[in-house]
Amino acid sequence: MSSSPSRIGPNSIIQTVGALETAYGKSETEKLLKKIGQGYLINNLPSEMVEESKFHSLVTALQKEIGEEATAKILKESGQRTAKYLLKVRIPGPFQTIVKLLPAGLAFKVFLFAISKNAWTFAGSGEFSYGSKPSPNVMVKVTFPSHPVVGNFYLGTFTALLRELVNPQTEIKADIRKEGSAIRCNYLCSI
Repeated sequence: MSSSPSRIGPNSIIQTVGALETAYGKSETEKLLKKIGQGYLINNLPSEMVEESKFHSLVTALQKEIGEEATAKILKESGQRTAKYLLKVRIPGPFQTIVKLLPAGLAFKVFLFAISKNAWTFAGSGEFSYGSKPSPNVMVKVTFPSHPVVGNFYLGTFTALLRELVNPQTEIKADIRKEGSAIRCNYLCSI
């Protein structure tokens, strides 16, 4: 029995390269991508679902080359850019309007319930869950071999989405850590 590799949305890569270009400029980003063995991405960004290994390979190579702090910043920006894309293209306008009218706690539950139906598009082979007790929280468990810095991508995405749809003052406290061979990303949300 063979299983095919898990796939995730292309924005994980598209928006990471975009965040690199914003931070370093197009020319420097291209040099960096070539140096870290990711040159195939230059003028060749994915347009459909990608194997999650490609995103994690990019994250790992970036962390090795530019360090954890710079990679975390790039990934958080990439997540925010992904959220903007989702709001513009993937999350229907009428749904956004309805969610924004709800009290924050209910909006959180309705929005995260809707997201959970397509969580595989960003969790890949990992897991996604959310809850409201003892306080609103989101959890992404990354099971593909990667580095904890990858949790900043989800942090940027969820922060931007929750601020837009649930409460503009949303703050998220991230607890991202290795847990065995997985990375557990817990996001405690103040909404």
